[in-house]
Amino acid sequence: MGRLTTHILDTTHGCPAAGVDIRLFALGERRQLRARAVSNVDGRTDKALLDDEAMKTGTYELEFDIGDYFRAGDVPVAEPAFLDTVVIRFSIMADEHYHVPLLVSPWSYSTYRGS
Repeated sequence: MGRLTTHILDTTHGCPAAGVDIRLFALGERRQLRARAVSNVDGRTDKALLDDEAMKTGTYELEFDIGDYFRAGDVPVAEPAFLDTVVIRFSIMADEHYHVPLLVSPWSYSTYRGS
């Protein structure tokens, strides 16, 4: 079976982003919350967001509360924040491993399918 993991890197400070609230939603006929987590000191979740039988083929959205993370730090953030909640929509197959990293600053972000 596959699994889904994530990782957040703060590109402003060049370090992992700890303490970011993360939500995973499955999309279909209705949007369904599948997992919640908070990034640890390595910018990762303590366990996979999906794995084993929970890993289903489909389209998902990851939400990252980046505005709250930067407001709590030493980077001045304009109000309203340019980036508040970053949403990444992607599709997966149940039997593969997916790692969805988020590289983020208060003004930009990027992602890719990691390993």
